[in-house]
Amino acid sequence: MKFNELTTAKKAKSSRVGRGISAGRGKTAGRGTKGQKSRTGSRRRPGFEGGQNPLMQRLPKLRGFRSIKPKAENIFTDQLAQISGSTIDNFTVFDAGLISSPYVVVKLLTRGEISKKAFKVHLQGASLSSVELLQKAGGSFKKTEQVKRTPTK
Repeated sequence: MKFNELTTAKKAKSSRVGRGISAGRGKTAGRGTKGQKSRTGSRRRPGFEGGQNPLMQRLPKLRGFRSIKPKAENIFTDQLAQISGSTIDNFTVFDAGLISSPYVVVKLLTRGEISKKAFKVHLQGASLSSVELLQKAGGSFKKTEQVKRTPTK
């Protein structure tokens, strides 16, 4: 398709409303009789419900609303020495007792020094400074997806 081959649709002719009884859309011009919507310049703000408390104001006040975004559990660089093995992932961190479940989002943060040398970390997140510390110690970081539970039958 080329620019010069484009065709435009003809613009619909706008009807002149409110021009007498015989004009088809005369007198009230399709607005009904009286009321807020029949007046010129009438516009209600989005979400207005005629004075009733709008839905977007009512909802947060109801019980049972919470964020569905999973909260990350943090581990720190000085805790890495407690974990056995050269590869660190959700399951090895859980086995070391540093997180509540292997199926949560885990983030590595900087605190203290890394005493262990050359290991691979596969977690959901890490701060920039903790990644730099890892690389100085000869290790590496790889961001992985959150571990999903496998359904049992």
